Amino acid sequence: MINEIKYKKFIFGYLIRYKKKKGVNFLTPAKLTHQVGSLRHKKNHEIFPHLHLKNKRKIDYTSEVLIIQKGKIRIDLYSNKKKYLFSKILIKDDILILIKGAHGFKVLEPCDILEIKQGPYNKKRDKIRFNPINEKSLKFK
Repeated sequence: MINEIKYKKFIFGYLIRYKKKKGVNFLTPAKLTHQVGSLRHKKNHEIFPHLHLKNKRKIDYTSEVLIIQKGKIRIDLYSNKKKYLFSKILIKDDILILIKGAHGFKVLEPCDILEIKQGPYNKKRDKIRFNPINEKSLKFK
C-alpha cells in the first residue's frame, strides 16, 4: 500500500507499507526520481543479465528513501517557509520516499534506518538547517 504524504496539493513524498508478493512489484509511481520495488522469487529463479543504458535525467531536488529496519520514529513536516505542518509515525518495515519540502525526525524507539539518496552530495548546496517545532504543537495525519 502506498500513500501520498501531502498538505493541501503539495506532495512531500510517499509512505509505503507493503505486503510481500511473488515476483517483481514496483511500489512507486513511474515518474519518481527513486523507484522502489519488491522482488520475491523462489529458489533457482533466474533474472537474466541486463545492462542499464545511459539516459540523461534532470533532477531538481535531492530526494531520499528511508527504510525503517527497526524501531519507531516520528517525521515532522514543514512548509518551504519552515512552518510546521504535521507529523507521522514510522515503524519497522515502512519505506518513506521524500521528494520535496522540509522535514525533521525524532527517534521514539531505538532504530536502524537505511537512507538512500542521489549523489554526489554537496554539503553547501543541498541542505539548510533550521530550529525545530515546539512539541506541544504536534498534529498527526
